[in-house]
Amino acid sequence: MSISPNLRAMAAVVLLGSQLGLGACGSATTDNDPQIPLASFSQPINLTNQQYAALRADNGAAYVAGGVRGLIVVRQNAGSYLAFERNCPYRANDTCARVSIDASLLFLKDPCCGSQFDLQGRVRVGPAARALRQYSTSLSGSTLTITN
Repeated sequence: MSISPNLRAMAAVVLLGSQLGLGACGSATTDNDPQIPLASFSQPINLTNQQYAALRADNGAAYVAGGVRGLIVVRQNAGSYLAFERNCPYRANDTCARVSIDASLLFLKDPCCGSQFDLQGRVRVGPAARALRQYSTSLSGSTLTITN
């Protein structure tokens, strides 16, 4: 049985396309952008504690234990809080990949890679390409519970 040259060419294109597609189906991360490990936790904090005084004002931010490398909690308003992983999403396995609250209190930054994030955890300045990992928060009275 003989295969026509046109059919052979089409088969070659399909085969090549499927091989290219399979190569792209691997991990979506690069060596510079590995996934942050998952950490299961439930961390309640008492907002009346002096340690969290910054969370009594809108856009106030404070460090809290939990997550992989700690958490940053940001108050949006009296009833809304955001909690972010301090592990920077860029080169997450580097020891120094730890986000901190900038002295200006206007953004969050990773002094190791230079990435900056707004107070909603979105990238302002790279090299980080992904937002900070956000955790769930729930407020009951003066207790804020942060969970993964």
